[in-house]
Amino acid sequence: MATAGNAALWRELQAVGVAQAQGGWLLTLTLAGMLAAALYALLSLFSWPRLLKPAIVLLLVATAAGAHFMWTYRIVIDSAMATNTLQTDWHEVRALLTPRFAAVVLVGAVLPSWLVWRIRVDHRPWKQQALRNVAGLLAGIAAVAALILLSFQPLASTMRNHTQLRYLMNPLNQLWAVGQSAFGQRKFHGPVAPLGLDARLGAAAKPRLLVLVLGETGRSGNFGINGYQRDTTPELAKARAVSFRNAWACGTSTAASVPCMFSHLGRDGFLARKQDSENLVDVLQHAGLAVLWIDNQPGGCKGVCDRIPSVNTSGLNDPQLCPNGECRDEILLRGLDERLAALPAVQREKGVVLVMHQMGSHGPAYAQRTPPAFKKFLPECTSSHLPDCSSEQLRNAYDNTIAYTDHVLGSTIAWLRQRSDFDGALLYVADHGESLGENNLYLHGLPYAIAPDVQKHVPWVTWLSGGFEQDSGLTMHCLRGQADTRVSHDHLFHSVLGLMQVSTAAYRPDLDAYAACAAP
Repeated sequence: MATAGNAALWRELQAVGVAQAQGGWLLTLTLAGMLAAALYALLSLFSWPRLLKPAIVLLLVATAAGAHFMWTYRIVIDSAMATNTLQTDWHEVRALLTPRFAAVVLVGAVLPSWLVWRIRVDHRPWKQQALRNVAGLLAGIAAVAALILLSFQPLASTMRNHTQLRYLMNPLNQLWAVGQSAFGQRKFHGPVAPLGLDARLGAAAKPRLLVLVLGETGRSGNFGINGYQRDTTPELAKARAVSFRNAWACGTSTAASVPCMFSHLGRDGFLARKQDSENLVDVLQHAGLAVLWIDNQPGGCKGVCDRIPSVNTSGLNDPQLCPNGECRDEILLRGLDERLAALPAVQREKGVVLVMHQMGSHGPAYAQRTPPAFKKFLPECTSSHLPDCSSEQLRNAYDNTIAYTDHVLGSTIAWLRQRSDFDGALLYVADHGESLGENNLYLHGLPYAIAPDVQKHVPWVTWLSGGFEQDSGLTMHCLRGQADTRVSHDHLFHSVLGLMQVSTAAYRPDLDAYAACAAP
């Protein structure tokens, strides 16, 4: 476990130049010794009949699985990644169960576990065994402490300058991450703090209809509307939608970003909060608007939509749009008129906000996210083991998902044009970005401080109907002049309130991305 199971750690030490530096080989051996001693100390706690072998087997499986994913996708495993893992669903898991993964688990976990299970273990009477276990624990801790002291200066410098290394110490990183996710993170008990109970709607010539599309795994740089060399967004360009090209996420995973981007606190305030509070969709509902959350992800809305009407389309049985048990994003538009008509009439007449949560460009099985008609860029990567694919194949598969998202957004705009009983608007914002092999990194979810920009730089697209522009005074022409202004998920809460003309003490005009173009 301490040697082969930490191949990703040894590779990273080589990549950052530590292993090649003077004394680097000694530091590498020291780290391996520390890991072995720590695992020995840990297993000493479980050295009891009926506990020792299951504990070893569990650690072997965790080590093999962690080694595979960290080596293959160059991810790290921290508490955020553990939370994402615990919230995943079968469709996402199935995409990761590749033949390579099966081979690693067979060699790294199943065969060693079989050997462990065959070994006879003679345990002492419980008092003697307890003393032996305590002695083993203390010996392991002493060995770790001694190794730290022997190499303190290079070890401290390395860990301070390359913080990602601490998340690669397998399987201890996984145990720490799961513990942090389950017990270390703040748990907020009691009722959710109310927010925006004073929310009121301004006067409007017609009720407004906003479709807020919550994108999944969108890279700003791969949107044609943002200047990408490929025309991945022809329908948005035809609709003359406006894109903020300098938009940034508050997290690198869905579980981290979605609750944060709908909060009024901003990223820093959200991370430092002492109590959970209501969010954007709650305030919109307090203002008297009809609000509906439509989700095409099995993982759901991460608690954001708990207090508003919601539906999940990911498990529908549509033979055209839901092949292999997973629905493509056009399913979000099926029956949309009926869903709108079913909302309470009193609220609907004041205005409507529909939140559509995409499956989007969720990896690693990018090819499964697009129907055949939208595979514009070929050949594409069809493997979930992304390093098997060339950079061109991987980019093609991902860009096809953006082209399909463009079609979904274009179809939504076409639907909004048909709803002459409302002044329509569309806002699309992705939750986070994605690594596509740059610096040999794949997928997303790295700790925010060390994540590359492609995991944090997201698209933010706006379209307004003529009636919306005329009534609000907010013009697409003015927004185009603001396209390079830096915005972030911190702005989403206040920008949507501004679009829907909701006044509340929670609204901050300085964080409204549209305020500079809004009429007084």
